Amino acid sequence: MCTTCGCSSGAVVTLTHLPQRLGAVSQLTPEAPAPLPPPESTAGAQHEVLHLEENLLAFNDQLARRNRDWFAQHRILALNLVSSPGSGKTALLESTLQTLRPEFPLAVIEGDQATQHDAERIHQTGCPAVQVNTGTGCHLEAQMVWQGVEQLALPEASVLFVENVGNLVCPALFDLGEAAKVAILSVTEGEDKPLKYPHMFQAASVMLLNKVDLLPYVDFDPEQCEAFARQVNPDLQIFRVSARTGEGLDAWHDWIRQQRPEPRP
Repeated sequence: MCTTCGCSSGAVVTLTHLPQRLGAVSQLTPEAPAPLPPPESTAGAQHEVLHLEENLLAFNDQLARRNRDWFAQHRILALNLVSSPGSGKTALLESTLQTLRPEFPLAVIEGDQATQHDAERIHQTGCPAVQVNTGTGCHLEAQMVWQGVEQLALPEASVLFVENVGNLVCPALFDLGEAAKVAILSVTEGEDKPLKYPHMFQAASVMLLNKVDLLPYVDFDPEQCEAFARQVNPDLQIFRVSARTGEGLDAWHDWIRQQRPEPRP
């Protein structure tokens, strides 16, 4: 876990595989480099904290490369869905699963600090889901995703959606081995979110501007928001969507179809 956002390096992760959830809940402590000895001065403390963060990120990146290689070997498209809380990403995910489920295998890893509510919602779509509860952690890490993948037994050419913990800060730093980060921003938030959280939108390949059905009722300028987003990431692909009405979802679904590797002959 990161050391600057309030996460506890001793946090216990709970993983639950919903289709077999009876007796399938386990306590998992993510692997991490050995902690450094306590510093002797404030200056030393700052140096040791930075060194520990570098070690943690390097260790996570190593595991992320392992994940990415495994996904590539099995032709699996892994997408990391990131947003602030309340953006509507679970509703978007439900709609996407319902549309694409007849076409190819789908699975979901749900990340939350607590509860199985979102994974239960995903399970209702008929797709397998694993809930990862991070406790005090504010983001998923590559090892947590790998533990979820081990529970799912993904078929070749699947699409794996990883719904990250609601947070626009730390998930930008932690590579999970995904093919792309998908940032979800709702019109009930400010247009300047991409400027306030530039690292997330720089790391993302796609931005879904959600809840556009509410535009007549909120003070939100979508053109300005998209301009801000492209200011920090000129290559960002943007879709205006509504999980409630279905507006714009066809283009988003087509993007997923185009990104998914074809199964072997």
